[in-house]
Order: sequence, then C-alpha cells, then structure tokens
Amino acid sequence: MAFKNIKTSINNGIMIITISRQERLNALNFETLGELNKVIKELYNDISIMGAIITGEGEKAFVAGADITEISKLNEMNGRKSAETGQEIFQMIENCPKLIIAAVNGYALGGGCELAMACHLRVMSENAKFGQPEINLGIIPGYGGTQRLPWLVGKGKALELMLTADMVNANDAKEMGWANYITSQENLIPKCLEILNKIITKPAISVGLIIDCVNTAFHKQEDGFQTEANAFAACISTGDFKEGTAAFIEKRVPVFKGK
Repeated sequence: MAFKNIKTSINNGIMIITISRQERLNALNFETLGELNKVIKELYNDISIMGAIITGEGEKAFVAGADITEISKLNEMNGRKSAETGQEIFQMIENCPKLIIAAVNGYALGGGCELAMACHLRVMSENAKFGQPEINLGIIPGYGGTQRLPWLVGKGKALELMLTADMVNANDAKEMGWANYITSQENLIPKCLEILNKIITKPAISVGLIIDCVNTAFHKQEDGFQTEANAFAACISTGDFKEGTAAFIEKRVPVFKGK
C-alpha cells in the first residue's frame, strides 16, 4: 500500500512502519492518522505478517506530537471526535494480537508519546525523550495518554509529568518502566528485530491471548482472571498446544504452526 506520510516494508514476516514527515518532526496530522489506521488494519488481516515495528523517519524524532496547526482549528464538537478517532486507532494497536514494538528514535511527545505507549513494547535510542506537554497548549492528552501513562509509570509520576509538561530522557524513562531497552541509533531497529524474531517463533494464538489477558488487567470493568482462564482453555484446543507438549516430552524443538 502506498501512502503519503507513512512508509512500510515487510521482511521475514515483520512489518516496519515508518512515520515519514521529517520536516514536521513526524507530527501526526489527521491524514497520517488515517494512513496509520489503514496500515494497522493490514497488519491485522495479512496472515503473512507476524509482528511489527513502528518508528519515525530520521534520528531526531519518533513522533514529536500532533499537528498543532490542525489542533488549533478544532472546536468542542470536532475536538471530541478527533480524540475519539485517535483513541480508536491506538486501541487497535494496543489490542493487536501480533506484537508491535515502538522503536523510539528521538522525541516522543504528546501524540507521539501516546502512540509509543499504545505499542506493546518500547525500545529507545540514547537520544530519545518522552513527555506529555499538552497542558502548555491549554489542552490535555487526548489519544489515551491520561490512561496509559499511569499504567506504565504509576499515578503520581504520571500526574507530575502531565501537569508540569516535563520531558524525560531515555535513562529515566527506562528506570520508570516506560522503556524496555535503551540502545544506540544504529542498533535500534536490529534490537527490535531481535525481540520480534524470538517472539514470532512462539505459537501465534498464545501470543495474542497473552496480549489480551495483560490488557484486560488494566480494565476494571472486566474480570482479568476469568479472561485468563478462558484463554488458557482456548489454548488447550490448539494444535500448537499438542505440538508444544509433545516436543517437551520428546526433548525436541517445537514447530508451531499458529493453529
């Protein structure tokens, strides 16, 4: 699929999604969000794709925020719709049964921070910085930031970061639990590929169900323990369960087929 603001490539079952608006520090305008929506739907629907990496073009910014020129023109009615649309796209990322890693190669601010948090894992370059500076514009995070940041760094720290608009460097982000790894720019994508190449050898159904169960733990209206029990039972009926247990007993490497 050809897009104006996003580049994609697929190699060995892994899709790399690159936000490509370097002149605007890869800011998320409405057009880019629409393109991202289509790409994520392709990720869901294409059975040959087993995982994905989302990154920004260049070495300065992952995504430096939303497009403020567009945001400044919103009114209350279409502002609500804008937030809901962004939330829906990021929820698709969060709930994707295929692992998605954010390769944070610079500034991840505002909507960029929210995009990275919607991904399942985050790998940061040494120059990366994250933050939710929306309060400086007289608004608040609108793409799920007020919900996901407390999940990742705790309520008190999340409130501090959103109310002060402070930026956090890579080392502090990892210490807070926001990032899984820090690496050099040169090793950023290779590190993400290393993680994904390990995970895509696992049974795909189990991968998706683990993601679903962990997400459920953060939704108070759902019974996470029952979700886990249901998912465990669903795994029992799969061919991959039979293969995994047989391989363990036979002392060999399992060959999972995703069914």
